[in-house]
Amino acid sequence: MPGLMFMLLESLRSALDSIRAHGFRSVLTSLGIIIGVMSVIAVVSIVQGLSHTVNQQFEGLGSNTLTVRSYTPFRKALQGQIAKLRHEDMEIIEQRVDGISHVTPILFTQSGSQGQVSYRSQDTFSQVFGVGPAYLEVNGVYPESGRGFARDDDLRRRLVCLLGQDVVEELEMPEDPVGAYFRVNSEWCKVIGVMERRGELLGFSQDNYVLMPYGTARRIQGTTRDLDIQVQLQVNDLEQMDEITARIRRLLRDAHGLKKGDDDDFRVQTSEQLTESFNQIISTITAAVGGIVGVSLLVGGIGIMNIMLVSVTERTREIGILKALGATRRDIMLQFLIEAVLLCLVGGVIGIALGYGIGAFASAMLPGFPPAHVPAWAIALSFGFSAGVGIIFGIIPAAKASQLDPIDALRYE
Repeated sequence: MPGLMFMLLESLRSALDSIRAHGFRSVLTSLGIIIGVMSVIAVVSIVQGLSHTVNQQFEGLGSNTLTVRSYTPFRKALQGQIAKLRHEDMEIIEQRVDGISHVTPILFTQSGSQGQVSYRSQDTFSQVFGVGPAYLEVNGVYPESGRGFARDDDLRRRLVCLLGQDVVEELEMPEDPVGAYFRVNSEWCKVIGVMERRGELLGFSQDNYVLMPYGTARRIQGTTRDLDIQVQLQVNDLEQMDEITARIRRLLRDAHGLKKGDDDDFRVQTSEQLTESFNQIISTITAAVGGIVGVSLLVGGIGIMNIMLVSVTERTREIGILKALGATRRDIMLQFLIEAVLLCLVGGVIGIALGYGIGAFASAMLPGFPPAHVPAWAIALSFGFSAGVGIIFGIIPAAKASQLDPIDALRYE
């Protein structure tokens, strides 16, 4: 064992000396690996930065949260049939499902489009939607000033609103607008609170919205209209999550008159399922883009093999002297193999640093894009792939060097 360790250290020292002696050639040799790793890390850091930020926001929903929304199967969409989740569906869930709490509807006014809001001489457009009193707790969002909705606000259909920070700024409202009146389309509303700032995501503001009580939103749009809502709720016992999900599905299928074999015209999703769906999309994008730019790693490996083969030819006499002094085929092969692996690892380190820098710069330049994030697995994969490229493409030159005849090598000019 001591002899093997000495041989490895000596081979490492010899490889480092060779790399230093041919510094410029070593940099050019590693260039393919540097570009390949840099491209992969840059792409991964941008995509994973987005994934990291969105996952943090999904975590705010809590693992015991269920979201029920309408869903139109493709076949029915072609026939012009649009599925909707109605107020009666929410009442069925509230009254006939045990083990749930904090049930809140979400009603997007104007079918989810932007509504016009005005204050004095200032106008802007904002997303306006009605929610129940439990909405803030279910989604983990709270007022920075003022108060949230009370149950009485919903029952009495009061014209009171919670504003996002951007709405306050764009309407040039007072620093503390609680108590002020502004107009939502043709209705005058009283500000009872201003929500905490959440920032931007992918260039879209998360603070440009107006919340009003669900009952008020229904009154404004007309309770006789065929409205489409979402329902959020919390499950009291996580162990009953699957049972409650199945119960809601059975009740809604029965309420919607769906027969056996018909597709559901709704979706019941947990926050974890929403996260998994998003992560599957992100993983597919990462794998596809990473695979495309990873081709440059293969090109870099071929470049290293070619340079190492040239190096073997240039150092034929040196190999002959080493063999004459007693170096074995294994010693020669190990020296050249370590040199190839070192070149790849050095290129990998430089590529990781440059890739993260480019990813961070690109994220900073894109408006509203989350910061770059490089997960540990990406760094480990880059190092492992770099070492693998060095071993695979270094074997042929190392084998060629180890097979040289010492007499012929000493005679080589």
